[in-house]
Amino acid sequence: MNPTDSSQPKMQPQSQSKRLLSLGTDRLLFEEGSSVRDRILGYARDWDEIHIIVSADKNFTETAIGNNVWIYPTRSKVKAFYPLHMRNLGRFIIKRRNITNITCQDPFLTAIAGVGLKKEFGLPLEIQVHTDIGSPNYPRTVGNKIRKALALSYLPKADSIRVVSGRVKKYLVEGLAISESKITVRPIAVDVEKIKNTPVTVDLRKKYPQFDKIILMASRLTEEKNIGLALRALPAVLRLCPKAGLVIVGRGPKETELKKLTQKLGLAESVVFEDWIDPATLVSYYKTSDLFLNTSLFEGYGMTLVEAKAAGCMIVSTDVGVARDIGTRIIPDDSDGAASVICDMLK
Repeated sequence: MNPTDSSQPKMQPQSQSKRLLSLGTDRLLFEEGSSVRDRILGYARDWDEIHIIVSADKNFTETAIGNNVWIYPTRSKVKAFYPLHMRNLGRFIIKRRNITNITCQDPFLTAIAGVGLKKEFGLPLEIQVHTDIGSPNYPRTVGNKIRKALALSYLPKADSIRVVSGRVKKYLVEGLAISESKITVRPIAVDVEKIKNTPVTVDLRKKYPQFDKIILMASRLTEEKNIGLALRALPAVLRLCPKAGLVIVGRGPKETELKKLTQKLGLAESVVFEDWIDPATLVSYYKTSDLFLNTSLFEGYGMTLVEAKAAGCMIVSTDVGVARDIGTRIIPDDSDGAASVICDMLK
C-alpha cells in the first residue's frame, strides 16, 4: 500500500482510528536495522498508522518500514525549503489518510510546518524537545540562536509538549511559563537489561594493550559535544597515568579539527579515533573501559550516559542532561578541573 498514491480511494473517518503524522529530520529511519527505526516500530503499536515525513534530499526514497509505518523524504534540493515541502506533503497525507494527530520531532524547522498544518486542519499538535534549549551554552552559535528563537515562538502554540528530561521540563515551566499540564517527560528508551546481559565481544584492553587505563568517549564530533575539553585535559591526566589512553568513537564535522588539536598537544600516541560501531560492540567498549567521559556543553538527555551506567562503567560528565539524576561524577567545563576529577576516578 502506498499512502501517497492518488489512485487509492480516500479512507473514510473512523472514530476509533488513530493516525499520526510525524515531522522529523532523522535520516537513520531510512536505514534498515537502525536503533531509530526500531524505536519507531515499537511506538507504532499504539497507532493504527504512522506517516513520517523526513527532511531529506533526492537520494532518499519513500518506503514502508512496517505494517503500519511509512516514511517519506521531502526530496528537497535546498535546506531552506524543508519546512515548505514538509507542509505540502503533510497536507496531502492528512487529506488522503485521515490523520488524527500531528507530532513534530523538534521545536525548530519541523515546528514551522507542524504549526501551519495545525492551523489549517485544526488537528492536535505535539512538539518534542530533545535538547536543552534552556542551557546558557545552547545559544553559543548563530544557528542555535535562531533555533532557540523558533522554539520560543512555536512551543506555546502546541497542544502538548514531550521532553526527554526533567531539566528541560523545568526550563519550559519556569523559563517560558508553559503550563506543566501540557508537558510530558518521556526519556529516550534504553534497554538496560539487554545491555547488562550483552556479552563482551571486543575487549578494549586487549585491542589497545599499550594503555593500562582506558577512557572512552562515544559522541558525534560536533561543536556542542566539546571534545576539545577532553583533549586539553589529557596532558594533565597523563602526568599521573602516563599509559592512559583516550578512545573516541564517532564521526562529525569537527573530526579534522580535533585530530589536528591532538597532534598539536602531542597526544598522537595517547588518543585513538574510531568510526561508529554497532550497538553490541559499543556495549563491549563500555564494559571493558575504565572510565566513560562526556564533555557536552548541553544535552537534553544523554543516552550514552545511561548506557554506560547500565554496562557498569564509571562515568564522569559535565553537568548536562540526566548526568546528576543517574549519580554521575560531575566535571567543570575547564581542562584543569576536568583533569583533576578524571585523575581521581582513575586512581
